[in-house]
Amino acid sequence: MTIGHDGVPASTGAAGTLHSVVKFHAPEIVFGVGALGESGFAAVRLGARRPFVVTDAGVIGAGWVDALLGHLRDAGLTPTVWSDLTPNPKDTEISDGFDHYLASGCDVLVAIGGGSVMDAAKGIAILSGNAGSILDFAGVDQVTRAIPPLLMIPTTAGTGADVSQFCIVTDTVRSVKITIMGRALVPDISITDPTLLTTMPEWLSATTGLDALTHGIEAFVSLAHNPLADSHALNAVRLVSHHLPQTIRDPRNLEARRPMAQASLEAGLAFTNAILGATHAMSHQVGGLLDAPHGLINGILLPHVIRYNAQSTPERFVDLARAVGLPVDGVPGDEVADMLSAYVRRLADEVGVPRGLRALGVGEDDIARLALSTLDDACLTTNPRTADLADIERMLRDAL
Repeated sequence: MTIGHDGVPASTGAAGTLHSVVKFHAPEIVFGVGALGESGFAAVRLGARRPFVVTDAGVIGAGWVDALLGHLRDAGLTPTVWSDLTPNPKDTEISDGFDHYLASGCDVLVAIGGGSVMDAAKGIAILSGNAGSILDFAGVDQVTRAIPPLLMIPTTAGTGADVSQFCIVTDTVRSVKITIMGRALVPDISITDPTLLTTMPEWLSATTGLDALTHGIEAFVSLAHNPLADSHALNAVRLVSHHLPQTIRDPRNLEARRPMAQASLEAGLAFTNAILGATHAMSHQVGGLLDAPHGLINGILLPHVIRYNAQSTPERFVDLARAVGLPVDGVPGDEVADMLSAYVRRLADEVGVPRGLRALGVGEDDIARLALSTLDDACLTTNPRTADLADIERMLRDAL
């Protein structure tokens, strides 16, 4: 694998070979029950005096923002809270958040919430260091000027935004999601406290868990996969398969929440360094159209993409299937991929994910539009099997 100046794959190939050189991007990571108590010290290390806390109403209602503010104030800091966000952050919301950030005279950005909150914080950071609209930065390495320090505190188990070089924003005019990607967006510090996951509603536990599973699977088969990312991807897949259902049945069980928090973290480390594939490329478009939960869409699309990709790299799915506990010894790779696809669908059924996109509101008339915008998504470039417009339309139609 050849890497560009900022660690982004410049070309694709047999990553992990003897002559490969790999850059592995990661923030400082603080992990464990009670880790939220480190947030004040972490913000101070980043030079904060007036941290700008980005969050949403649900996290405020759960009590986690008050807990965070206490830790920040105990460290001698004067925080400002901004929470005017909806799921799947919109370009207009990020612009509004940036205006509030400027008016507040704040410095370090602290995000506490799920992927939408953390992506919004990244968007605000981009605008604070770079002039223009957030939509101007779509693509790879378009953020060329320094941005404020980022401290991320996830309250869900799946997004990976707390460690990734990705920022996903909804273009409200075109009703599509754009992908912003680059080393500048890797947060400075990530704090993962599994206790914060115990207040997630059942549907959010399910969808974010399937997002982590998708991250692990897509990163492992990506054209840009590498040995460092592979180990994180496989362990994330193993942890999700063993612990996600238990978090649905018993939300307060930290014995299940802790490994799911680790799964989210490791899946994030995997995909930010190996990128993703067709599932995410399509999911971003469906999510932009419907403003639906990202992980929910992934759970519907992933089995279809596994079957499609297995025709190109069936051997990569053997280790993945083994990680979820499927009996794969001596089974041909293409059959293993079918087994894994069926397993993902069973897991999605178990946690309450609809069987098709039609249940979310996607119709036959939407297929052509969704497929066309998928071709522009950066995640498609590292899918292990080339997909043209007809291929994407076929997968979307199969997923209806």
